[in-house]
Amino acid sequence: MTYTGDVVSGGPGDRRDLPLLTVRKACVGTMANNVYLLTCAGTGTSLLIDAADDPARITSLLAEGGGDLSTIVTTHQHWDHHRALAQVVALTGATTAAGAADADALPVIPALRLTHGDTLRFGDITLDVIHLRGHTPGSVALAYHDPHGHSHLWTGDSLFPGGVGNVGKDPERFASLLGDVQARIFDVYDDDTWVYPGHGADTTLGAERPHLQEWRERGW
Repeated sequence: MTYTGDVVSGGPGDRRDLPLLTVRKACVGTMANNVYLLTCAGTGTSLLIDAADDPARITSLLAEGGGDLSTIVTTHQHWDHHRALAQVVALTGATTAAGAADADALPVIPALRLTHGDTLRFGDITLDVIHLRGHTPGSVALAYHDPHGHSHLWTGDSLFPGGVGNVGKDPERFASLLGDVQARIFDVYDDDTWVYPGHGADTTLGAERPHLQEWRERGW
């Protein structure tokens, strides 16, 4: 596998070819947000995760995937994850989706209000919706279960290499987020599950699992 997931804002993206799904990762904007384009290998239909910034770069990413964009998912309401949302929606007419509790805070009110256990389908691909409460009330992650390999998770700002997302030093929010991440991710998915976060490098659950107690003790 040549994919590393190591991308920088303004630089080239990276591409990962799974048997049924192509994953393209790019980094945009001053906050170095990751943008992911998932393309069904059988139909060419795509789903975009976080139209974070730089509409021109996202447009070129869509062109790499063939331009048939079905859905845009915003992982959570924070401003740096939706700065290009209105422009990309206007350009593509794609259906928008976000967690129900964050939906009204977005610049484009989503057509689909996602809750835990929902599914999203594009082409032949189905993604599971995981609601992770804490970084924001409506943060969602997306899971793809590769029938020919391991699972893949797009976690927004709820799970990174080295810990969960920022909760503003609020112990209740931290307990909520870590509880959801443990119960809804670590207790469900295997160690070889690949994690694609909202910023920075990718990781696996196996790399992070040994540190769960450390995160709990440090409180962030």
